[in-house]
Amino acid sequence: MQWGGILYLPTMSQPTTPIPTANNEPLVVLVDAHDREIGVAPKQEAHVRRLLHRAISVFLFDPNGNLLLQRRAVDKYHSGGLWTNTCCSHPAPGESPHAAAVRRLQEEMGIVCPLEFRFSFVYRTDFENGLTEHEFDHVFFGTGHFEAQPDPIEVAETRWENPQELDLWMERAPNDFTFWFKHIYTRVRSHMNNQLP
Repeated sequence: MQWGGILYLPTMSQPTTPIPTANNEPLVVLVDAHDREIGVAPKQEAHVRRLLHRAISVFLFDPNGNLLLQRRAVDKYHSGGLWTNTCCSHPAPGESPHAAAVRRLQEEMGIVCPLEFRFSFVYRTDFENGLTEHEFDHVFFGTGHFEAQPDPIEVAETRWENPQELDLWMERAPNDFTFWFKHIYTRVRSHMNNQLP
């Protein structure tokens, strides 16, 4: 069943497949509060209508526990020019969160590495441009020696940051960072303390 730009699936367990839209806009996977698929929608429409959809966030660390950050390109559709985690995006219909994390890390940062799922969370925030992020976010960690080759359309710059220095930076200038990064950083930091050098 289709309503507006949203394609609703006949069952929650049925895998989605890409559906072309009039403006060839990427589709995101709509989910319920338990991450069960309920449909797909064009990305822009999902953000305008505050629809809960699936997302991924990647955090890469070097062997010393430093975190690879990116500053989003200034002309991104929201949060342009702000610092955030290594990579974030949305799985395509029919694509697992892990596969999406691996794919987008390579496309956005030019990095290929094993990724491990750590946790998921739901968040919602409204932006001044009228868009809303309402996401069921799957968080992945990777560790190794990496040299980023970022896509300039997506990423303005990158930097490795020591966790202690990052703590001070975020306390001193919280508006330098994206909302979702600030929202999950405490939980990420806990995982870093427990399982990273």
